[in-house]
Amino acid sequence: MTGMSDTPLIILGIDPGSHRTGFGLIEVTGEKIRHLNHGVIVLSDEASFPARMLALGDSLHMLMKKHVPQIISVEKIFLGKSPESAFQLGHARGVVLAESARSGAQIHEYATRAVKKGVTGNGGASKEDVQTALQKLLGLVKLVNLDASDALALAVFQSQKTLAEGRMERLK
Repeated sequence: MTGMSDTPLIILGIDPGSHRTGFGLIEVTGEKIRHLNHGVIVLSDEASFPARMLALGDSLHMLMKKHVPQIISVEKIFLGKSPESAFQLGHARGVVLAESARSGAQIHEYATRAVKKGVTGNGGASKEDVQTALQKLLGLVKLVNLDASDALALAVFQSQKTLAEGRMERLK
C-alpha cells in the first residue's frame, strides 16, 4: 500500500466462550495481511466455572505474551439460548476484556453481523461462508473450526477498519 507503514501490526481476534474461545492472529504490513495462528482454547467441562475462567485468563495471557498484539478485536455479546448461557458468556467476555486491557493493546468490539458483512459482504452470511472467505483471503487450505474462523474474521475485519482509517488519515 502506498504511503502505509511497513512496520508490522499484530491483530488478535477473540470469539469468547465459557467452554471454547476461538482466537485468530494476523500480521498486517502495508496492505498485506498474513495469517500467523488460529485455534481454540478448550476449557474442561469437568472444571468449575470459576476454574474455567481462571484457565481462560491464563491461556489468553500466555497467548498475548507470546504474540504481543497491538490491537485486539472482540466479539460483542449477543443474547444466547438461555439467560444462564448469556451470563456465562458475559463472564467469559469480562475475562477476555480484562486480559486484553492488561496486555496494553487497543481493544475494539464488534457485532457478529458487522464482521460477517465486512468479511463476506453479507451480514447474514453463514459461519461456513465466513470460513470460505477467510480461506481465500488468507490462502489457507483449512481452518481448525468455526470458533477459530469467527475469531480470525474479527482480526481480518479489524485490519480492514484500521487500513481504511489509515487511508482517511492520509487524505486529511
